[in-house]
Amino acid sequence: MMERTLVIIKPDGVERRLVGEIISRFESRGFTISALKMLRPTRELAEKHYACHKGKDFYEPLLDFITSGSVVALVLEAENAVELARKMIGALDPAEAAPGTIRGDFTVDTRRNIVHGSDSPETAAKEIALWFPELV
Repeated sequence: MMERTLVIIKPDGVERRLVGEIISRFESRGFTISALKMLRPTRELAEKHYACHKGKDFYEPLLDFITSGSVVALVLEAENAVELARKMIGALDPAEAAPGTIRGDFTVDTRRNIVHGSDSPETAAKEIALWFPELV
């Protein structure tokens, strides 16, 4: 089933100049990029995006991190886009992220983990509306 998902290349991915490599992996796999922009997220946007984590010990550091620099936000389309993108991204814990996944190849820190991917089609729809209101 054709789906859309949101992928965000986080500040560490941008700083490490991995944007082209990450986008290339998704394009090579067959995803279509239907929207793309580079921005520095505001605190307000970050709070809305990570609202489900409010009150957790990592919430404030997460907000500080995602707003610390530029990110690249992408809307990707493919059959089963959410599930496929998450498999390509890999596990959050770098010790569990398989080689060949984005996190398996590029991360050593759970909190500085290069990339975000929507976790369900419902979440993807909400996140796309938040990051790309012009598409709604």
